[in-house]
Amino acid sequence: MKAVWEIFNELDWSPLWISLKTGVVATVISFFLGIFAAKRVMRAPVRKKAFIDGLLTLPMVLPPTVAGFFLLLLFSRRRPLGIFLYENLDIKVVQTWLGCVIAATVIAFPLMYRNARGAFEQIDVNLIYAGRTLGMSEMQIFWKVVVPAARPGIVSGTILTFARALGEYGATSMLAGNIPGKTGTISQKIAMVIQDGDYLTAGIWVAIVIFIAFAVIVFMNLAAGRKMKNVKKW
Repeated sequence: MKAVWEIFNELDWSPLWISLKTGVVATVISFFLGIFAAKRVMRAPVRKKAFIDGLLTLPMVLPPTVAGFFLLLLFSRRRPLGIFLYENLDIKVVQTWLGCVIAATVIAFPLMYRNARGAFEQIDVNLIYAGRTLGMSEMQIFWKVVVPAARPGIVSGTILTFARALGEYGATSMLAGNIPGKTGTISQKIAMVIQDGDYLTAGIWVAIVIFIAFAVIVFMNLAAGRKMKNVKKW
């Protein structure tokens, strides 16, 4: 027990802070992009909808290392986009914290998109017709009628997106690398200490991740429970 406490006191907490800020930023980006994409895809023709939906959902079913490989090809300083960003905007993606954010966003985005779209598709269309009857613009209807009505699904998508971004490993490792204090996340730290045979330190980090994940799930259940408190049990 004393050894565990000593290791706990000597821990470098930078992986936790890097993971948390990466998760928060990736979730904010995915939130707005996911809602926007869900809105646009719902209005698309059937064939176009099927193609775009498959493209946006693809990162969720691909191995993260495959997504990381494509991101590395896209943002490498040997590729047109990477060269343009670095030479014209002085933006470097590979082996930077920005790379962590991009990788986490790409992997977590489908969760936000799918949850938002599913919530939008279950909204009673009469609510939209009522808003139009009252003279509301389409933008007002979307933000004041559609989004509040889809709140449970959006909240669930947001929380799951954060949890996924927090634990991202494969794509982040390939695009951002594992630079201590800069791009080293909790998942990368666990993998690194296990390779070194330090299972005690790995166990502490695993316990921290489990605690955060459990807290996220409990929060999601409480958020959903508030909306269902008036529903009768069967």
